[in-house]
Amino acid sequence: MIRPLLAGAAVALAAHALPAVTTFRPVRQRFAPGLSGVGDRSRVALTIDDGPHPVATPRFLDLLARERVHATFFLLGQELERYPELGKEIAAAGHEIAVHGWTHRMLLLRGPISTRADITRAHEHITEVTGVTPRWYRPPYGVLTTAAALTARGLGLTPVLWTTWGRDWEKRANPDHVYDTVVKGLHGGGTILLHDSDCTSVPGSWAATLGALPCILAECDHRGLKVGPLRSHQVS
Repeated sequence: MIRPLLAGAAVALAAHALPAVTTFRPVRQRFAPGLSGVGDRSRVALTIDDGPHPVATPRFLDLLARERVHATFFLLGQELERYPELGKEIAAAGHEIAVHGWTHRMLLLRGPISTRADITRAHEHITEVTGVTPRWYRPPYGVLTTAAALTARGLGLTPVLWTTWGRDWEKRANPDHVYDTVVKGLHGGGTILLHDSDCTSVPGSWAATLGALPCILAECDHRGLKVGPLRSHQVS
């Protein structure tokens, strides 16, 4: 009796966790390029996670306005609840609004009911506050589960991760480190992951990202790559 129960639990756990293999970039870039955010080879998508942040986000918005670049902001519901005017400001500036969940918690530690509640709550709140119906969903830590994928589909959201990142949450991060890390994996058709918040990382870590961003944009321009949000990236 116990063995069948254990076997059933193991199967359920495997089914729940199976999409998490796409956390590994080589796996998803080979087998799920759309999930990696691979799109038009003449473009690069700029995505920014974990906001809004009361100090950092306005500075990112100012920089992007000066550079005449739009990005996709993956918002956390709990942060938007704290700073709703910033969410409205992001949308009003023409940036794309996307869902990062309500809290930044690893989905492998959540069951299906909790996962569905978290994503749905975030989707509804983001839509209500910004007046925009999001199209994209990015799971915390880039770890997707079956429950998250099914919930996203039911809400009309497309999961998308990234092809390169700045590792800008690390204690050692500085503008040069963030720039070098992004450029190492930068290519036409890719999606860049950065953060405008330190709510889940080292305090003040966003400053390294802010310092690196002009150089990242300049490198894209040097390569003839147009930078913009996912909506203009033609992700397949």
